This record gives sequence, structure tokens and C-alpha cells, in this order.
Amino acid sequence: MEKAGLSSNPKLRPWIVALIMMNILILAAAAAHLVTHSAPVAEPRIVTARGDLAADEKATIDLFRNARDSVVFISTRQRVADFWTRNVYSVPRGSGSGLVWDEAGHIVTNFHVIEGASEAQIQLADGRQFSASLVGASPQHDLAVLKIGGVGFTAPARIPVGSSSDLQVGQNVFAIGNPFGLDWTLTKGIVSALDRSLPNENGPDIRHLIQTDAAINPGNSGGPLLDSAGRLIGINTAIYSPSGASAGIGFAVPVDTVMRVVPQLISEGRYTRPTLGIESDDDINDQLKRASGIDGVFVLRVDPGSVADRAGLLPAQRTRRGVAPGDIVTALNGKSVSRVGDLLARLDDFRVGQSVELTLMRGGEERKVTLELEPGN
Repeated sequence: MEKAGLSSNPKLRPWIVALIMMNILILAAAAAHLVTHSAPVAEPRIVTARGDLAADEKATIDLFRNARDSVVFISTRQRVADFWTRNVYSVPRGSGSGLVWDEAGHIVTNFHVIEGASEAQIQLADGRQFSASLVGASPQHDLAVLKIGGVGFTAPARIPVGSSSDLQVGQNVFAIGNPFGLDWTLTKGIVSALDRSLPNENGPDIRHLIQTDAAINPGNSGGPLLDSAGRLIGINTAIYSPSGASAGIGFAVPVDTVMRVVPQLISEGRYTRPTLGIESDDDINDQLKRASGIDGVFVLRVDPGSVADRAGLLPAQRTRRGVAPGDIVTALNGKSVSRVGDLLARLDDFRVGQSVELTLMRGGEERKVTLELEPGN
């Protein structure tokens, strides 16, 4: 005889079904509750109104907008010959920055940006691209002038030119360029020091440089350094860094030098250094200074027919006892000179045809002569 189970009782089946359905609903409700309270709320945050920009921020933004169109991106290429096939290829060489100098389409940049290049491509901020030609260069100042455009060329607005003679350590400066190929980049800093010098493979040391902590990296070379009024005060030229990236020490050619050199490059294709018609040598000069105890530039040779020759300057003479000093230049326009580089740098502050006053020492006696500067080689 079979035992009757609960499920076999017809009267209990509806209650069993109802109980199962109730359990399902309770479990579903519990799951929904867990999901609702454990999932993150995906709602956007409320944006807080910023308000007006600070006055110095507005000034910086305006400065960049006003200067940006004058800054150009320079990419260079170099022709190389395949050793085996003798085929000549044009390969990328490097990149840098520059600025539009005038309406004629002259571009000012660093000499080292275009040194060794066979081609240069210029891109303006508005997207226009041009092949550039070299107008002139002054390696001793690390400056070069290129030319773009032609008939119908419209130059962008130029950056107003300022002065570098009245710069002060601590004032704000702004650099615009294309570091590492990142186009039209603005960095900000201060004037860290003035009248710095850097060695130059192409001649005497580059003098009177502006030192700044505004970030200057490879690709910034040739770009403008601006003051807080948006005026051009220098051309960024180099960095000092063991790693090759900005370490807070950058240098710029002062605009007073640019204003003296660039017009000559445009008109003559080269820079003519003013000269006195005398020659000296740093190594020999150092020896004579130690032997005599006199600090200055010893005249070793006077060019025949030069302004120094006409003024009666006397060079050093070889004797049986050694070298007998002649005239020793101790100052130019009241500013002392100790090395040949000092004298060349002082002369570079003047133009051919201007007059300068030399302070000379001869035989223990000091005298002053005024000479008109002549064109050098």
C-alpha cells in the first residue's frame, strides 16, 4: 500500500505553488535591493563656475595671441650621397623656430638651426608653407636670415621690437617656439642674468647673452624671447643642460645685437665686424700679462695703413731678451678689457664709422686716443 505524500494531495497543491511564487518574489526583491544599493550612481558632477581670469593670466593670453602669428616652424633637410650607389638623397636634418622680420618675408633664426642644411621649409601659424632661401648669416652671433614669399605674399603681423639694454634681472620673459616639434609652445620665466658668454665654434665667444629660466628646449632655437609688454627682447639660442633638455638655464641673443646684425645680413648677405686694425692672441696675451703684471690686451701687430697705424699705435717687439711690450689696450670707452674676446665684444657694440676712445698703456704711462672704426674681414 503506497503512502500519500504532500505533493500528491490535490488540496495542498495550490498552497505549495503559492508558497514557491512568494519565495521567488522575495528573492527577486532582495536581489533588486542589493543591486540598487551596491551600484555607483552614474550622475555627472555639478560644474562650478570659475569666474574671471586673473589679470596676469589675461595679459599672458593676449601676449601669446598677438605674437603667435609671427613665429614660424623651420624644418631642414640635408643632401647625402649613398657610398655604394653614389645616389644623392635628401634626408631630414632638424627643426627649429624663427620669426617674421618684415613685410618682405625675411625670417630671422639661429645660424645653428640652418647650419649644414641644403633645404629649409617654413610653416606659418596660418598653415601656409614655403621653401626658404638663405639671405645671410653671422655665425659669430648665431644669427641667420632666410627669405620666403614672392609676388602677392602677405606677411603676418610682426612682433614689436623692444630693447635689451635696459633689461633687469627678475623681470618676466616669455619664450615662443616649437620644442621637440611641438608647434607654437609658450613658456614663461624671468631674466636670470645678463651679459653672459658662451663658447662659439665659429669664432669668438658669443657675448652679452640674456640668461633665462623660461623653458627652452631643442626646437626653441630661433624663436623670440618677449618681455611682459609683448616686445621682442631676444632670439632664443641655446640651453645649458647635461641631458639636452631644459634645466632652467637658457640663453638668448639680445635684441640690440639682432638690430645691429640683421639689417646688414639683409642688405649685404654678411656681417662686417668693426675693427681697429690691430691683432693680438689670447695665449700670448696671457703670458705677457703674467710677465708684466699689467691687465689688458697687448697689441702684437698693427695693420699697415689702418686707423691704428695712422694713430701711431705701437706693437710689441721681439728683442734678445724676449718680447718688449708696445701699446696695451686697457679700456674702450671707459670699459675695461682684459682679454682679446673682451675687446672684440666691446667693438661689436659699435658700427663701422663710429668713433671710440681707447685707453692705452705704454712704458708705464697712460694715454687716450680716439679712433674711427673701420670694416674688418
